[in-house]
Amino acid sequence: MAPAISDEKLVRRFQETGSSDCFAELFARHRKRVYMACRGFFADSAAAEDATQETFLRTYQKIHSFQGGNFSGWLMRIAKNVCIDQWRKRRPETGIDDALLPEGSAVRAPERTPDLHLMVEEVWKEMTFLPPDQRLCLEMKIQGYSYEETVARTGLSIEAVKSHLQNGRRRLWLKIKGIGQQR
Repeated sequence: MAPAISDEKLVRRFQETGSSDCFAELFARHRKRVYMACRGFFADSAAAEDATQETFLRTYQKIHSFQGGNFSGWLMRIAKNVCIDQWRKRRPETGIDDALLPEGSAVRAPERTPDLHLMVEEVWKEMTFLPPDQRLCLEMKIQGYSYEETVARTGLSIEAVKSHLQNGRRRLWLKIKGIGQQR
């Protein structure tokens, strides 16, 4: 059975009147879907609940900027962004040296050449200029995430993850190659 009133009409009504009943209805309709999407991103149910709550908080705060269209898609994009933000906050801090070395590597920082250390720092600096999805996919690859794990955590398709990795690597390589030639 279809809802008596569409999501978009509920949003418009909320924008016009501020009626908490309208937002409560939107929440009731979408909370399970948002939670399941967040649960797919986080293995921990408490983290998924936090992300769901933050999603609806942001939605409430930004609902006046919604200009029509697919409300469910807009809401799920907010959920995806919340999950990415919370994942970034929760991930352990990894130093540049630790992120680029395989676990158990016998190489120690004092034994490295200064040029290598400078190049690693330059790569990380240049990564900040990549488009967000390319940067995120590269960071996750460096941290050891598989394609499937990256897909699950970002909500991107596997083809998009592979494309972002390839394009991000290419951009970095071209940029770093240009920097190397300047030295």
